[in-house]
Amino acid sequence: MVLVGGRGTRLHPITKRKAKPAVSFGGKYKLVDFVLSNLTNAHLTTVGVVTQYEPYSLMNYIQHGATWDLDIPDGGIHFLTPYTSYEGDQWQKGTAHAVRQHQYFIDHYNPEYVLILSGDHIYKMDYNKLIDTHEKSGAEMTLGVFTPNDALTRYGVVNIDSENKVTDFHEKPETPNDNAYASMGVYVFNRKCLKKILNDADQEEFDFGKDVVPKALRENYDVRSYHFKGYFRDVGTVENLFKTNMDLLDHPEYLKLNDYNHLPLFTRSSDMPPHHVMRHDLIHESLISDGCLVSGTVKHSILSNGVAIKEDARIEDSLIFSNAVVGENSHIKNAIVLEDTIILPNTDLVFDEVTVIDNETLWALGGEDND
Repeated sequence: MVLVGGRGTRLHPITKRKAKPAVSFGGKYKLVDFVLSNLTNAHLTTVGVVTQYEPYSLMNYIQHGATWDLDIPDGGIHFLTPYTSYEGDQWQKGTAHAVRQHQYFIDHYNPEYVLILSGDHIYKMDYNKLIDTHEKSGAEMTLGVFTPNDALTRYGVVNIDSENKVTDFHEKPETPNDNAYASMGVYVFNRKCLKKILNDADQEEFDFGKDVVPKALRENYDVRSYHFKGYFRDVGTVENLFKTNMDLLDHPEYLKLNDYNHLPLFTRSSDMPPHHVMRHDLIHESLISDGCLVSGTVKHSILSNGVAIKEDARIEDSLIFSNAVVGENSHIKNAIVLEDTIILPNTDLVFDEVTVIDNETLWALGGEDND
């Protein structure tokens, strides 16, 4: 079960008209590519994609799942959307509530285990290792945990004993234990355990992190942990999205996107021509995607598909999303320029902090200048 229905409010305005998993990453990818590629690499091919907020662009991107070899008759991709029934409108009110709304899908396939995943995290993981660990431990529920590179207070904090049994869990505590781990938001359940916990919940709004895990611990379920030691990033804020993209430039060894043999990352092809760089000295420490035409200077930046950088324009420390145009003699620094944005010639957009730019932002800035 892949959860992709959150509003992604901390990524506004990037998520103003699209679900967070449909946000661009690394020039040619979408955030959802990571979880779908992980599933394909693990040969887990029955996937429920639980949607709600602004689903069109994401559903159009995934389609039948052919990019990830998930277009199969027995299983494959299933979009699970909010619906109306004789009980009323079935709107999702939390991650666990969303899964409970679609228990009919799980029951139809009658699996032994259910893997609960988020569609907007950056990581390459072999889920089979997680499931094998869960099975061998005899646990009823296993959490994926990691050691974060930032404050534990941003995460669900997990304390474990010497046998990897979860002893305590707190959602974003103010004073976490220094030896604790952070939850990845990756869970594997025995199906019977998941069904019982979800059906026994008496509140209407509930989440896996805030409600289900603490409830399982209070009721003495066997809850274990699996320590993931690879690269993992939660890109829930504009700053984290930007920093994680910059890791591709500064530390390509973290994600190893060029490793096509072990846990390859699949993405839907844009079917665009090769990029065209007008002079050899224009590009420095950057990623340039298909269909780009570069006549200006690009330094320590990432260009998505179909971007045009006009003559003598300068791009520094920025992300330029698909089909944006940067006019002649413009200067862009510390910015995320969204899809289809047109920046007129001789425009300076130089910021001390990362700033999201789209056509509406430019109109607003133009209005301020006129005042």
